Amino acid sequence: MAGNLIARSVHDLTAAAWFGGSLMGAIGLNGAAAEAKDPTERTHLSSLGWKKWAPLQTAAFAAHIVAGLAVTWENKDRFAKQHGVTRLSVYKTVVTLTGAAVTLYAGLVGKKVDELAAEGAEGATEPKASASSELKSAQKQLKILQWAIPVFAGGVIVLGAKHGEMQRPKNVIKGLAR
Repeated sequence: MAGNLIARSVHDLTAAAWFGGSLMGAIGLNGAAAEAKDPTERTHLSSLGWKKWAPLQTAAFAAHIVAGLAVTWENKDRFAKQHGVTRLSVYKTVVTLTGAAVTLYAGLVGKKVDELAAEGAEGATEPKASASSELKSAQKQLKILQWAIPVFAGGVIVLGAKHGEMQRPKNVIKGLAR
């Protein structure tokens, strides 16, 4: 067994936390907040939940990057010798960093929605007809972002699985023969 079991595990688990946390937030947290009887509480309750999740999410991103660097270091010879490894790693890095930027932007937009919570809302991402254009715009963005985030996180997981498949002996041999 290669010496990076812990790094690989951390790398995969943090991607899974990003994926699962984003889906739970979009479906569970935002869905539950929409059930609040007071319309002014709906966006605020959702924001409180996301604020509680944010430190763990940030730690997961940091651990994901550190673990990814460790896995990359352990596989530096494969990058140089096995066809396709470097290209896939670049794709995965771009998807990861873009997804992280989208997640950060969603947090900033969510902060704006929380600042305007007193206006009331139908749900975390559904404005009332009487909402200001600022709140409507922010909620419209969040509605899209809440589904974009798990797409990026899922992409990272799928690309990680592809990396794993590339390490199967028959694929290593095929990649070295090119």
